[in-house]
Amino acid sequence: MNRVLRATGLHKSFGDTTVLDGVDLDLDAHEVVALIGASGSGKSTLLRCLSLLEPIDDGQILLGEEDISDPRIDANRVRARYGIVFQSYNLFPHLSVIDNVTLASRVVGRMPRRDAEARGMTYLDRVGLADKARVHPDRLSGGQQQRVAIARALATEPEVLLFDEITSALDPELVGEVLELVRSLAREGATILMATHEMAFARDVAHRIVFLDGGRIIEQGTPAELFGSPREERTRAFLARVSH
Repeated sequence: MNRVLRATGLHKSFGDTTVLDGVDLDLDAHEVVALIGASGSGKSTLLRCLSLLEPIDDGQILLGEEDISDPRIDANRVRARYGIVFQSYNLFPHLSVIDNVTLASRVVGRMPRRDAEARGMTYLDRVGLADKARVHPDRLSGGQQQRVAIARALATEPEVLLFDEITSALDPELVGEVLELVRSLAREGATILMATHEMAFARDVAHRIVFLDGGRIIEQGTPAELFGSPREERTRAFLARVSH
């Protein structure tokens, strides 16, 4: 397999609180991996560490062949290789939708505006929002804003998509439209690492499920393995809680 991302022995603490406690994780090209676990289990911190939004205390992160945990690394250049979407859409309210989508390409990638907008419109069309290119985010529903955030992540044509609980801030009726977009990206072969509490979606879309508890990976496997016959008692207890 073509390995895109490898994390080895990741440790991260905030003060006296250990949040990641020796995490090892691999991600192959075109693979969809779902991170599941209770709030506070370390899912969001893991994604933030992988994308260099948080410094790690110990361990190594390889993105492709490059050791991006080297402290001399240009973090902005590395982050341009990821497409990151958070639970809060993080769109700039003073910018139009197309300007939000093209900002990274223009500023970090130094792409001419005309080229960036042509590419940006392709991805807005991909998420069904090309007709909203010139409006500001406050004119959109939550689901539409999250789809714009996904278009923005796609517009840099990243190697890996990192999704952090991207439906948790949405009203229930808007969750489906965002999950359907992620489902179609997965079908098209995107490489996705996603923290999610949508268990049915994880079972349906992910190639592999990774269960975190207390900053450690307790168990991982295919959806059939993890949901059908989990080996670890902590996994069984978590799934029993969330399936009610």
